[in-house]
Amino acid sequence: MSDAEMSYTTLGSTGLEVSELCLGTMNFGSSEPWMLDDVDRSRAILERALDLGINFVDTANAYSAGESEEIVGSVVDSRRRSELVLATKVYFDMFDGPNGGGLSKKHVIDQCHESMDRLGVDYIDLYQIHRWDDDTPIEETLDALSYLVDEGYVRYIGASTMANWQFQKALYTADIEDYERFVCMQPEYNAVDRHEEANLLPVCAEEGVGVVPWSPLAGGFLADKYDRDNAPTSGRASEDEYTANRFTEENWAVLDEIRAIADEKDATPAQVSLAWLLHKDVVDAPIIGPRKMDHLEENVSAVDIDLAADELARIEGPKYPQWPVEGKD
Repeated sequence: MSDAEMSYTTLGSTGLEVSELCLGTMNFGSSEPWMLDDVDRSRAILERALDLGINFVDTANAYSAGESEEIVGSVVDSRRRSELVLATKVYFDMFDGPNGGGLSKKHVIDQCHESMDRLGVDYIDLYQIHRWDDDTPIEETLDALSYLVDEGYVRYIGASTMANWQFQKALYTADIEDYERFVCMQPEYNAVDRHEEANLLPVCAEEGVGVVPWSPLAGGFLADKYDRDNAPTSGRASEDEYTANRFTEENWAVLDEIRAIADEKDATPAQVSLAWLLHKDVVDAPIIGPRKMDHLEENVSAVDIDLAADELARIEGPKYPQWPVEGKD
């Protein structure tokens, strides 16, 4: 059982206090075979996360077609609501036919209300666009999001997974046209997937935007889920080209360093991998997505792991050069 004491930070340049780990709930639901498909188990993980001090919970309307939001909503009560930062997202199709997805003013506003209903709340703390929409002018999307903030349905807005130029265009449009501004970004970022160091992270650092990385354990790769000499021949990893592409010599070299540091610290590779992210000034709160209670406890204990400058360098060395993300003091 974890006895780690959760730490808190402010999200980007806002005053919003969030736990340094965010609980992701993409696994809550039943639309895919790898999901929990067990409401009681999902609720138990969320309850325990709250007990451990996590106050930042991320979901999306598209996760199991709203089922994830419903599960989160079933755990949220009035006592916790004032402390919790509930985040959800909009973009992907929620139904077949016209206006079923995207970032039009109609879809964004309609889906915000649908998400509030599923979550059982009268406002959303952080409402994020899940992807960039090539078919909708960013001005229209920002106008819709600004309306939701002005009406009190949303407190802050954020974004996820897009090109540098798209995010900069959104930020500058908000500044010039006086729309609500994105306060955070959800990029893929971990010790082996570091492409955003040359894409979104410099923008976030320069613009005071919070960073909430998804896939902090590289789909289980950095949790030591796979064996170098016995690549998966069955299951999701063997069928998923995206996961299989992580099995490179360069990435194994990173994991070798993480394993060695974990042994030196009597920790696990997952904990060291999360600690690496937590030592980055640009990172606010990695999104963890545990499917088991012991994984949750293990992840939370990462907040207590201190990494020296030379240990950070050992982890980063096999993937040099990258954009220099300064470490925390």
